[in-house]
This record gives sequence, C-alpha cells and structure tokens, in this order.
Amino acid sequence: MRECGKLAVAQVRPTLGDIAHNAEKHMEWITKARDRGAQLVVFPELGLTGYQVQDLTLEVARRLDDPEIVRVIDASRGIDTVFSFVEESDEHLFYVAAVYAKDGEVAAVHRKAYLPTYGMFDEGRYFARGNRFAAFSGRFGRTGMLICEDAWHVTSPYLLALDGASLLLVPSSSPARSVGDQDRFGSQSFWRQLLQVYARLFGAYVVFANRVGFEDGVNFFGGSFVLTPDGEFAADGPVLEEALLLADVDMRAVRRVRYTTPMLRDERMDLVRAELDRIRAGNGGVQG
Repeated sequence: MRECGKLAVAQVRPTLGDIAHNAEKHMEWITKARDRGAQLVVFPELGLTGYQVQDLTLEVARRLDDPEIVRVIDASRGIDTVFSFVEESDEHLFYVAAVYAKDGEVAAVHRKAYLPTYGMFDEGRYFARGNRFAAFSGRFGRTGMLICEDAWHVTSPYLLALDGASLLLVPSSSPARSVGDQDRFGSQSFWRQLLQVYARLFGAYVVFANRVGFEDGVNFFGGSFVLTPDGEFAADGPVLEEALLLADVDMRAVRRVRYTTPMLRDERMDLVRAELDRIRAGNGGVQG
C-alpha cells in the first residue's frame, strides 16, 4: 500500500463492438498514465466494448482468460489498471464487469449489481446481475468498485465503506441529459453532488471515470473527476472530449477526515440488520 501517489482517469471514446481497437487504445492510455507518474489508471464502464452492445452481447463477451483481456491485465505491471467489459461466466451468464488488475494479475472483479432498465436503458434484458460488494487490497489500500448505476443506490458505497474501503472507483457510461446550472448537463450535476456526499459521509477518495462519444444517438458527457475525502475536487475533467486526468492522492487525509467526522465509527450495523429483518418480515408500524 502507498500512502501517497498519483492516480489517473482515462476519459476515452470507445468504438462500439471493436474490442481489438479499444484494447489498443487502452494500451496507449495505460502507457500515457504510467509515463505521467500514475500508479493507478481507471477506465470507464464497458470501455473495451462500447456501451450500447445490446444484440452484440454474444459477439463482444469475453472470459477473463481471453487473449484480449489477458493483454490488458498484463499491461498492469507497474501501474494498477481498472477496465471494464462484458464478462462471460462459465455458466454463460453475461455481466457488466470491472477488473482491477495489479502486477499482471487480477486482484478483483466487480460485476454490476444494479442494471438500469428504464427510460433509455435496457440492461436487464441483456445482462445478469452481480450479487456482491466487497472491498479488496489495491495500490492505495482498501478499495471498492461501483459501476455506474451501482452508485445510485446508497447501500452500495455504504457496504464498501463498512468493508474498509477508503478509495471508491466508479467506472461509468453516463449520457448527457438536459443542461443545468453553470452550463453543466443535468446528469453531470447530479453525479457531482451525489459523489460529493459519499466522499464526505464515508471519508473516502472517490474516482468518477466517465466516457465520451456518441453511440446510436446517445451522447456521453465525460466530465470525470476525483474527490478528496472532504469532498473537494482533486481533478476535474472536461466534457465531450477525451482527456487524461491526474490527481495526487494522500491517504493520510482519510485518517484526518474520519477522525474529525467519524460517521463510520458511529455506524450501528446491529441496528441496521435488526431493522432490515423487521422490514423484510413485514412488521411495520410506528415505534418509539
């Protein structure tokens, strides 16, 4: 574990369905990030496949031991790498997955648990749901991954924080929707406000890695950023264009914030469990 260092966000424009091209782009940006002194680089959701895969799912799905996936994993020697693709399991289930690769090996895999199937989204039709939120040991200590919609459910970062995560990585493919205050897209403003709350509540660094480009008429806004444990922007990316963001990380800030605002210390997991059991049992009602 490194207390201090530099991480990078690769805000790229994938090509839908072209894994060979996207893998080559990943290799180029991994090299760029390493050359700029980063010890960790994070790519967007489905950066190897493109987002609107839909009926292309069977064509683009890969196993962890597929040569194209192994190539990206191998590139993590000297720089930890987080990348995302459609993963096919031994049971031929298809997941939106994010891999944390370290020293040429897979350190962790997160399968997206919350699949948006409303409005313009139709993920539940094509993908299986993941069923776990678990922290793991990364370059900067205990780390957790959330894939896009996962982060819109407050229990997801809550579980990772309780599991010891002090760095939350959020690969995303979030589209641009409406223009809000300060000439930002409405969806962009929502992400900034939401993840600032998580950073402050859980005293964690939060990395939002969002893609850019168009697919089937959908525009992805980018706007990636890195938040410190007190909710300040350590890096703030542009919209609608590719960019490599760099942010200095000092994990000692987690210690300071969790001391001054000890929200995690004061969590009562026993109370949460008891109330969840009551709610699931259907024993509602007002209690003192």
